[in-house]
Amino acid sequence: MLIDDVKIEITAGHGGKGCASFNKNLMSLGPAGGSGGHGGNIIFQGVSDLNALGQFRYKKQISAPNGRDGKGQFCDGPDGKDLLVKIPVGTVIHNLDTEKDSEITKVGQEIVIAKGGQGGRGNFHFRSAKNTSPTEFEEGKAGEYFNLRLELKLIADVGFVGLPNVGKSSLLNEITNASAKVANYQFTTLEPNLGVHYGLILADIPGLIEGASTGKGLGIKFLKHVERTKIFFHFLSVESEDLVKDYDIIRKELQAYNPILLEKPEYIFISKTDMVSPAELEKKIKSLKKLSSHIIPISIHDWDSLQKVKDLLNEIEKEK
Repeated sequence: MLIDDVKIEITAGHGGKGCASFNKNLMSLGPAGGSGGHGGNIIFQGVSDLNALGQFRYKKQISAPNGRDGKGQFCDGPDGKDLLVKIPVGTVIHNLDTEKDSEITKVGQEIVIAKGGQGGRGNFHFRSAKNTSPTEFEEGKAGEYFNLRLELKLIADVGFVGLPNVGKSSLLNEITNASAKVANYQFTTLEPNLGVHYGLILADIPGLIEGASTGKGLGIKFLKHVERTKIFFHFLSVESEDLVKDYDIIRKELQAYNPILLEKPEYIFISKTDMVSPAELEKKIKSLKKLSSHIIPISIHDWDSLQKVKDLLNEIEKEK
């Protein structure tokens, strides 16, 4: 199960308190209390693992280690270690308390989300010419606490969109090393599948239906994953009685969700072409000519059509 939207609570480490003590060495005088260590920061790091948010399925609170208290004889407490939390590339971090958002867009990118509290000063730091034996010390400061919402939006070069059971997953499996589930019924794909074709990331988006933008079927849960897709491969099954109607259904749902999606480059794929005669296929292609000049008939059982898809991907990669 893909976890792509989750709320969590984070608490950075608290600072340790300073110490009030005096020098115990023979013939030595004066304050010798050490300062407390600083609390650990909470740092989010981008990784390529799409399922990295699964760590928060049951664990909703995370905390960084606190700084240790200072001790006598000028001994400062050690700092709390920073807590490194790995989240998928494409995650939007919504801070529900400050109402500020940040994003992880690259593998290895790190963002300090919550800063640890500063350690308190020991009495050694309060000495002065007028106060040679101070007893003052400071408590450590609290680490930052925030409520966060983590929302994953896939970053892909090419997004496969279309109604359920139109062959998106089958093509992804054929041209990449993906192992997406394939079956002859609607909603076989219940979560996005990713594949890599050389330098391109391909995303198979679960099938949409009419009304998806209002929550029907798989709803808007996966529509958000097409927002950052650069190019659409729009799949239409040759088995459909009305390809134009199927095409319009998906386009209207994309527009209802975000009109900007209609401005993205698009290629139309007529899938499962081995199921009809050449004459019937040509008739269906003509019905789509007014919609787009980029119409590509394909069948996973036809090596030549698969090669055309690979050639297209190679061209897209060169432009990238």
